Amino acid sequence: MSASIRTMAADSPILAASPAIAPDRASQTVRKPYPNYRVIVLNDDFNTFQHVAECLMKYIPGMTSDRAWDLTNRVHFEGQATVWVGPQEPAELYHQQLSREGLTMAPLEAA
Repeated sequence: MSASIRTMAADSPILAASPAIAPDRASQTVRKPYPNYRVIVLNDDFNTFQHVAECLMKYIPGMTSDRAWDLTNRVHFEGQATVWVGPQEPAELYHQQLSREGLTMAPLEAA
């Protein structure tokens, strides 16, 4: 009896090797990095150079005095300056803080 079982098992389609099936691409997870956002200060007629530079140094991490003044000049002479680029949550925070200080801000935009 054991010989017949072996023969049946070898011929059985259930035990035969099944071909490898590639996973459907639609079910694969594609990881994309989160987009960065730009915090942009716009020129206006009521904020002083001093106020803009001080706000940048106060709220933008790592902002040096020289960099703040360079960006303030860019705001004045070019009409706007991107003062920070990074993840959405901190971008929203810096945008809100600068806006609360009275700076004229462009809407946040993906970088």
